[in-house]
Parts: sequence; C-alpha cells; structure tokens
Amino acid sequence: MTDICDLTNKQCKPCEGGVPPLTAEEASKLLQQLEGWSLANNKISKTFEFKNYYQTMAFVNAAAWISHREDHHPDMAVGYNKCHVEYMTHAINGLSENDFICAAKIDWLFRI
Repeated sequence: MTDICDLTNKQCKPCEGGVPPLTAEEASKLLQQLEGWSLANNKISKTFEFKNYYQTMAFVNAAAWISHREDHHPDMAVGYNKCHVEYMTHAINGLSENDFICAAKIDWLFRI
C-alpha cells in the first residue's frame, strides 16, 4: 500500500456538478493509495469489521463526523459487527477526488 498521507491531509472541495467524473484510469490510480477498497459502478466501497455492536456504532458516529466536516457523505449499511461504506459524488454521478480523500480518512479512523 502507498502512504495515504497525501489524501488524508487534503480537504474536500465543494462539488455542485458541472465537472466530469474521474476517468477509470484516474480512479484506479487513486484507488492504489487506499487499502482494501473496491471500485465498481462509479463507487468505491469497503466493509469494516468489529468485535461488537458498540465498536461498530462508535466507528459509524466517528465516520459520520469526519464526513460532515468534509461535507461529503457516504452511504453506509450497518450491522452488529460490520459497516459497509460507499462513496461517490452524486452531483456528477461518478467519482471525484473527494471520495478518495474521505475513504483515506475513514481508513485512518479505523486504524486508531
């Protein structure tokens, strides 16, 4: 895995549309900077696993806080001991650098 510091140190830029989504090549290059994320259907996603419900909910709340600060919100599916996170930029119906910035920050959160 490549060092993700470059992405975790960036801030999301507002996206109201009018810009093209990342190309498949651009998205694949950014995906290499993430650990365990998948790229499919114009989204990146990853499932995080935990020991129990409490840890899962703590992660969900912290991930929501990080996403709110970036003003870039994922879709999340939550179970007892796992959380599936998907990012895409809805305004452009595809991926932007914002998706990868948030994914890197969520990875960082999971490691602490």
